[in-house]
Amino acid sequence: MVGLAAALGVLALLRYRRLLLVAMLGGGLVLLLPQTQWYVQHFLEGLRGQDLATQMRFGEYKDALILISRYPLLGVGFAGAPDIDTYLGVSNVYLLIAEEMGLLGLTLFLIICWLAIQQALRGLSQRHDERQEAVVLGLLAALVGALVSGLVDHYFFNLNFQHAVALFWLCMGLLVRATLPPIAAESGTTQASRAS
Repeated sequence: MVGLAAALGVLALLRYRRLLLVAMLGGGLVLLLPQTQWYVQHFLEGLRGQDLATQMRFGEYKDALILISRYPLLGVGFAGAPDIDTYLGVSNVYLLIAEEMGLLGLTLFLIICWLAIQQALRGLSQRHDERQEAVVLGLLAALVGALVSGLVDHYFFNLNFQHAVALFWLCMGLLVRATLPPIAAESGTTQASRAS
């Protein structure tokens, strides 16, 4: 839900300011409605570290940091942890990348994500086509939502969930392509007229 909120925040901040008002009204309803109190309480317990799932994540984070400290530069690869007292796997995309590919791999991943977001923002400032702008905004929101949800989830970089990994990279690739100038397709008549 935080990833969804981040995606909607991107849309609201970049183009649709009215969405901020709708989000505030929706957030107020979530806080006030009796049907949503369980979700609010569960979320607050998670933020405070009182939730069992959050406590287990903290344990995973601690174990992941131990593994990363032993193999900081290149990680341990994708097969498994080489030490018997550690394991490979954590509910955090960034720690998982650092475990498997090391801090170098994590740095490259973050640079690629930053360049894609920067390219999208630059493309949005130069575009005047509303349909293309909508595509770029949607893909940018999806990418930001995935990156934020990656703080507490591992699906976008886990080999067991190849469809989610493929979806992440597909969104990023489409985002970068949508910000580039259109490719001029040369028809046969154009080529024939150039030849004569």
